[in-house]
Amino acid sequence: MNINLHALNQLIDRCLEEDIGPGDITTNSVVPPDLKTTAFIKAKQDGVVAGLPVARAVFLRLDPELIFTPLVAEGAAVTAGTLLARLEGRARTILTGERLALNFLQRLSGVATITSRLVQLVADYPVRVVDTRKTTPGLRVLEKYAVRMGGGHNHRLGLFDAVLIKDNHIQAAGSISQAVKRAKMAVSHTVKIEVEAEDLAGVTEALEAGADIIMLDNMEPETMARAVKLVNGRALLEASGGITAHTLVATAAAGVDVISVGALTHSAPALDISLDLGRLKVMPGIIET
Repeated sequence: MNINLHALNQLIDRCLEEDIGPGDITTNSVVPPDLKTTAFIKAKQDGVVAGLPVARAVFLRLDPELIFTPLVAEGAAVTAGTLLARLEGRARTILTGERLALNFLQRLSGVATITSRLVQLVADYPVRVVDTRKTTPGLRVLEKYAVRMGGGHNHRLGLFDAVLIKDNHIQAAGSISQAVKRAKMAVSHTVKIEVEAEDLAGVTEALEAGADIIMLDNMEPETMARAVKLVNGRALLEASGGITAHTLVATAAAGVDVISVGALTHSAPALDISLDLGRLKVMPGIIET
């Protein structure tokens, strides 16, 4: 999954503490401690699955003996009714971890699903659909992982791994040229510098200042096409700002290299996913449900 397991377990522990507190009073009151069961996680909508390893980690934090078996591949496109995973173990563990595991799975699958839909819209164009930093606090790494599962790509992870000079930086520095000059003096030559431009004059200034990437902010596709001709391959061009499924294709057709879409993470609806208990087993008898 390419996610730090220690960091993931720390996140899960915080979330379990939030949900369980001193104990799951409903499950512990109603469900016998020796009750074993098989349960299934099922998709109730068509979509792209992301987060099965996270869901598994939730249950294993509660009970390392629980058996979690994925029934589809991570990143798979599924239809409503598809069984996504089988769980075998203590009923108490499954019921206590159910909501948190599903919350992760539904959220990440929702991100992967919307990403996949947008990526497919521009599949005929040589362009990347990427995410932004408009993520749920604390879940950025997971949500950016879900974008990849949906066929998209990642922008910078945070403020620390790339230079992105935006309008407020430019205002504070005095100009695009001055901002780029200061950035070049401050960071390693191995770090790319991206500059936001609101018009063609800004594109020209960023290009002359030596920007590696120019972000075309809230431009119409016709203006973007002019920017593509102006730059002529001397810098990467990223389209950003208010891009939706309705404008995505026209943006790609303008010839930009990258399209960043904040809605991949800040507006993705959760995919409807459920968990249902199957066979219940209390030694030595067996109860079918």
